[in-house]
Amino acid sequence: MTDIAVWHRADLRPTDNAALAAAAHDGHPAPLFCFDSQFYGTDGLACDARLRFLHESLTDLRERYRAIGSDLALVHADPRERIPALLADGYEVYVNADVTARYGRDRDADLLSRDGVSAFGEDGIVRNAADPRDGWDDQCEAYFEADPHPVPESLSANPLDSEVTIEDVERRYDVVPEKRDVPTGGRTEAERRLGEFVDRIRAYPRVVSPPAAAERNGSRLSAYLKFGCLSTREVYRRVQRAPECRGRELFVSRLYWNRHYHQKLQDWAGWADRAVNPVFHGLYRSEHDSELLAAWKEGRTGFPMVDASMRALVETGFLNFRMRAMCASFLTYVLREPWTLGADFFYYHLVDAAMGINHTQWQSQAGVVGVHSVRVYDPAKQGREYDPDGEFVREYVPELAALPDEHLPRPEKAPLAVLEEAGVELGADYPYPVVDYERRAAAARERFARLDDRATEAIRTDRAVWRRASLSTERRERLRDDEADAGGETGSGQASLDEF
Repeated sequence: MTDIAVWHRADLRPTDNAALAAAAHDGHPAPLFCFDSQFYGTDGLACDARLRFLHESLTDLRERYRAIGSDLALVHADPRERIPALLADGYEVYVNADVTARYGRDRDADLLSRDGVSAFGEDGIVRNAADPRDGWDDQCEAYFEADPHPVPESLSANPLDSEVTIEDVERRYDVVPEKRDVPTGGRTEAERRLGEFVDRIRAYPRVVSPPAAAERNGSRLSAYLKFGCLSTREVYRRVQRAPECRGRELFVSRLYWNRHYHQKLQDWAGWADRAVNPVFHGLYRSEHDSELLAAWKEGRTGFPMVDASMRALVETGFLNFRMRAMCASFLTYVLREPWTLGADFFYYHLVDAAMGINHTQWQSQAGVVGVHSVRVYDPAKQGREYDPDGEFVREYVPELAALPDEHLPRPEKAPLAVLEEAGVELGADYPYPVVDYERRAAAARERFARLDDRATEAIRTDRAVWRRASLSTERRERLRDDEADAGGETGSGQASLDEF
């Protein structure tokens, strides 16, 4: 029988793995993972905590392969060299298709169409269709409802040998994570977290938006989905076995959003770098202010909810989606910085970073798609509604810890006597606001109002732009209702929550 290299990438699991299942049926699977230097070093867009999560997931996967008689071969190589070499040696290569952009898109275009390479696209994503929207909902639902592939009962020894260890890779690239409270990577931990989340899924609508509650009691499954320790189908089917409740419905809608946004990137790789709507190409580029950008990145803007969120992102590699949306809105509308600078910063620091979600959401929150209302999140309003007791702000902005709750959202408006009693000296212990929020928010709304006719015309007259910008029509209204029920706001300039 044929030796088949099963090239793992974002599918670090033996369960519900179409490429592995097919290889076990067709020949002798030879599981393989390539450490690609493109994702490491100073030019890589991945923090050390995300790299460590990957390495832990690989360790778990190796143990699972060893339990059924095989192993995961680890090599440090450029796949564009290693995969052709395997083909030349007589191997076939099976791989699960992924949704990629930038380097990954070019790599896959080079490799996945070669003779001897079979790519399996069993993930709810429509590929190679004239109009991917045609039947997308049905295909996605069919994917979720189909039975997952079981783990092969046993495999023969892997004919491929490991050429490197995880420890070698970490030493070579000096992988030393500094973030705290990062979940352990791997399927074992993913299964445990999934089980615990399902047990408390009734509470999900109450914990999805408040940032402190989301840290503790949200699903925290996104990193496991990003690396494929779990498939979205496995999560869907496990959650569907939970008692019927609003939390279950809301979380299932998020799984559909997950596939929806990956579909957007699959349809157009430009989401990673270019505004969907050409009217907004280069928006704010001429107004870039390196000092304002640094203040945002470092959590010293003088807006406590923004600063707490940015510090949480950098310190832990996690931030719930409402706070991600607020920070994106603040950087673009209020600080007038290009959305790409924020999107890439988030992508670097998030342990669960997936470009199909991160960059598409950034474009939506920055208003450069041209189909959404202007969503200028008010950080003080977000604090009053989603951190009313100051738990989140006090954890990440401890210099304000002694301020009374009512003054935490806008410390610059607190009476001097209150600041003195709390031991807070604005401008020394904590900065004054770096901009006038109200003035900047009003200016942003006026600016986008002036551009609205042009942006709408670009969508109406260019079919390609319309396809990139528009939502799946069949699910649009239902998912909007889901967002509103999760605590979103409508009709007030505030966004309903673009979560999934």
